[in-house]
Amino acid sequence: MKKQVGFLVVLLVCLTQVVFSQTSQSIHSSSSTASTMQATANADPVHAAMRHDPWDRGVFLDGGFGTTGETGDHFLNAGVRLGKVLTDAAGPGILRGQFEYAIELIPYWQAFTPKQTYTLTTVNPPREVTTGGTYTGLSITPIILRWNLVHWKRVMPWMQGAGGLIWTDHKFPPNGARGTSVWNFSPQFGLGIHYFVRPRQAITFAANAVHISNASLGDANPGVNATVQFQIGYTWWK
Repeated sequence: MKKQVGFLVVLLVCLTQVVFSQTSQSIHSSSSTASTMQATANADPVHAAMRHDPWDRGVFLDGGFGTTGETGDHFLNAGVRLGKVLTDAAGPGILRGQFEYAIELIPYWQAFTPKQTYTLTTVNPPREVTTGGTYTGLSITPIILRWNLVHWKRVMPWMQGAGGLIWTDHKFPPNGARGTSVWNFSPQFGLGIHYFVRPRQAITFAANAVHISNASLGDANPGVNATVQFQIGYTWWK
């Protein structure tokens, strides 16, 4: 009986050592794998972030000015963005990239325009009316088609085309007695770059050319033929 107990004790000790050894190896292997993945993400954050066609989300602030006759117009916006990478990497050389669809919501949209004074002759007696000044509104861009260039390791340039809708608290842009509309469309084209400061996190810089027009659905359609708006933001990938 004592021999059997002794044999069982020895067997138990041996099994414990084997299990402990296997567990230690597994923990060491998992730790090494995690360290390798972290090192890869640090060295090449672009490909680490884009490998599995991720979602991305961001916040941004942008501002700019009108051109071609509207140089007195200035803009300031703040919003949020949500995007989904839809394809794996494709294309040659520096054009190699991944296609993304995104939307933007801008709850803070402001335009600052020169004030205009005109004489309203449809009333008796005629009186002077002032338009222009500050316009406050919101905007949504439900269609953003972006090509992300993934040739580099820490920076990811991109180009995009987009279309949005703007609502303002009074008719924009100012157009004297003819009027305009509180609703305007905003087709646009932009270039930008993500600079990765951490794995799956980047500072975003962009420049957009935006056309503002009510597509002749308002009283009149003077539009803002072209605005240039510069953006800075922060983006996360998941």
